[in-house]
Amino acid sequence: MSTQSPAAPGGDKLDAGVLKVAGVVILGAIMAILDTTVVNVALQKLTIEFQTSFDTIQWIATGYMLALATVIPITGWASDRFGTKRLYMTAIGLFLIGSMLAGMAWDVESLIIFRVLQGFGGGMLMPAGMTILTRAAGPHRIGRVMGVLGVPMLLGPIGGPILGGWLVDAVSWRWIFYINVPIGLITMAMAWRLLPKDRPEPSERFDFVGMLMVSPGLAALIFGVSNIPAAGGVGAVDVWLPALAGVALLVAFVFRANRVTNPLLDLKLFKNRSFSVAMVTMTFFCVAFFGAMLLLPTYFVLARGESAMNAGLLLAPQGVGAMLTMPIAGRFADKIGARKIVLPGLVLMLAGLIAFTQITAATPYWLLLSALFVMGLGMGATMMPITSAALQTLKSQDMAKASTATNILQQTAGAIGSAVLSIILAALLAGKFGVPTAQGQLAATAAVMNPATREAASGLTADAFSTTFLWSMILLALCLIPAAFLPKTKPAPPEGAADGEVAAAPPVMTH
Repeated sequence: MSTQSPAAPGGDKLDAGVLKVAGVVILGAIMAILDTTVVNVALQKLTIEFQTSFDTIQWIATGYMLALATVIPITGWASDRFGTKRLYMTAIGLFLIGSMLAGMAWDVESLIIFRVLQGFGGGMLMPAGMTILTRAAGPHRIGRVMGVLGVPMLLGPIGGPILGGWLVDAVSWRWIFYINVPIGLITMAMAWRLLPKDRPEPSERFDFVGMLMVSPGLAALIFGVSNIPAAGGVGAVDVWLPALAGVALLVAFVFRANRVTNPLLDLKLFKNRSFSVAMVTMTFFCVAFFGAMLLLPTYFVLARGESAMNAGLLLAPQGVGAMLTMPIAGRFADKIGARKIVLPGLVLMLAGLIAFTQITAATPYWLLLSALFVMGLGMGATMMPITSAALQTLKSQDMAKASTATNILQQTAGAIGSAVLSIILAALLAGKFGVPTAQGQLAATAAVMNPATREAASGLTADAFSTTFLWSMILLALCLIPAAFLPKTKPAPPEGAADGEVAAAPPVMTH
């Protein structure tokens, strides 16, 4: 592969034209990622506000991620059918409408519904923006593009929790959604002015039947599993019936995908060893990572009695750690085997998580902050190389389908991780305080806020969190097995790839 392309006259460097496009895409990514990290800090406040449990309130995050997974497959088809610039601006508009409605929510059910609408916009926002950017940069600079797109993921974990904590404490939880409006309007204006015009092109027929199998199937499966604590076991009708229906839809999709010409997910991609290994690695990583990220701010607020603002500040070391390693990992992802980067990254994350499996109500903050910093170092060295490993050996004509598959798997695994770890925490809290699952977190909150029971309640609550983090660490440790089979050397250029041609963008983690 040559080192220069028509879209990249400067060779491997990202020229001024690409950087302008990158600025628009990064601003849109910051809006989406800030929204997610802001919401995580507010979960404890929302639980009290709507008098519900953690396994219910987590659907604010899970519903959002399932909406992302639902709309992502449409993005590639819609990009060709309507043009990426038009699609990108439509995505911003949907995200803004969802944000405004979420800020006006009157109960937890309406908030979850409006978050789903927000997710439809966010799901198109990232892939469309990345498609625009990777087409401008060229395929041989994917690693550098991923490094650039890592910027919002560095700012999100640092700025999001701090901003969200301040809004929740000083203004109102509603402003964690209203804050998107000015950012979105600025992004919309910049997109209209700076993004290159593109012409809609004829596209393959979209697999709507497949989408009607995958999306409801995933939602039904996760909904059924999330009902286990409240129902008291897997034998309850509201557990096994939706779960069984979800599994049936997903199995039917797999059989159908092997017979149609243009399936929603091209299962033939998994014949590529590097792609398959990377997908398995990413699945375990996202389940463990996204689940843990949902729990961390709630631990500081509920078990340690911190304000939402302080919880956001306490999470900052993780973002700082990622800031140090992510640009380096993105650069080396194009030059050396992903295994040499991912395995050390996972080990660092595991080392950080060990501290959280031992937490009490009096664990020194210096230890927790150090553990978060180490986790951030590992996170920055893990996410992008796994994604790059999935795409580097594919032909250019397979990039669109691979990007779709990777994004769907990423968001679905994240939704499953958030739901599963929330279910574990809700069940543990209910058991500690001897109340039904739906009342576990509220009972813990009331006991922690009562001076007479604060010390004992904080200890019980912290113990529930430590056990939940242990499950997260186990899931992350399982990630080491497929990661050991990632490419250990620089991948060969994919056959059929031409400089300056990118069929679709590689995915990026938005949570």
